Amino acid sequence: MTSDDFVFLIPGINLFFVLCSNSESVHEKCHAMNIQEAKKIRLVDFLGGLGHHPVIQRGNSVWYKSSFRTEKEASFKVDFRKELWYDFGLGKGGDIITLAKEIYRTQDIGYVLQCIGDKRAVLKPVTVSCPFEKAYLAFQDLKIIPLANRILLTYLKERCIDVETAGKICREASFKRNGKNYFAIAFPNISGGYEIRNRYFKACIAPKDISRIISTPESRICYIFEGFMDFLSFRPAFPSLEEGDYIVLNSVSNLQKAFSFLSQYDGIRCCLDNDTAGKNAVQALKDKYGIRICDFSHEYSGYKDLNEYLCRKNNLLHI
Repeated sequence: MTSDDFVFLIPGINLFFVLCSNSESVHEKCHAMNIQEAKKIRLVDFLGGLGHHPVIQRGNSVWYKSSFRTEKEASFKVDFRKELWYDFGLGKGGDIITLAKEIYRTQDIGYVLQCIGDKRAVLKPVTVSCPFEKAYLAFQDLKIIPLANRILLTYLKERCIDVETAGKICREASFKRNGKNYFAIAFPNISGGYEIRNRYFKACIAPKDISRIISTPESRICYIFEGFMDFLSFRPAFPSLEEGDYIVLNSVSNLQKAFSFLSQYDGIRCCLDNDTAGKNAVQALKDKYGIRICDFSHEYSGYKDLNEYLCRKNNLLHI
């Protein structure tokens, strides 16, 4: 407590409340001990209590298949010496508090602490027993080249993506990971990083950021997508819609990074996923930009996302 805080005493009761007047939030200051207690919980125990278990150990880290998406290649890392996590698909990481904020989809520290506290009562110590592998850099011998790999092009065709259009925007990443050779489609972002994807996994070559495609400097309309597969699906699915600029979030967690660009448009058309995260993102945009927002997801209602809609549409055309 500092000299800038106000203390309220309740007569006859041995309790007092602190009203924080400085830059720290009331939640963070009044829950400081609870935050510290939460940070004493091992990440492997917390994840184990949620039903997630590591699949491989490399050096001081254990790797999980991310709980935020379906994947075949583990891309979620926990350093059990530093008690820090990093998700290469999200391009985000931190301690148990930031992890709980992602899991419970909230920034309310009080609610996060309550959830961790509720879970703590049933946690059991996890003994790491997964196979051990030699630790390597995440992306060794990384090369970014023109998109030409026939396996990647076949994958795009299977997703009903026009490979000529993809070749103008996407690149090809070749690299070694954990001692093995890989190649993937690489979609660039505005900070020099890449979203990388092939048939078996999704990841991010840091830094994580949004992607922006400008059609004309005078454009007054912007279409916004969650992932680049949906962006590449948009024009084939709706060829008659007017042109505009495009923003790909590369994760709804990047939404605020798009705000400085979106403010310049008269119309913002949201082509996000038909799930809770997508709907929440649309609502956040409506709260900020009002009538400039148009939720375009009703055009592919009944489908998870734009790419699923395009693939189903193409299959029906060929029946």
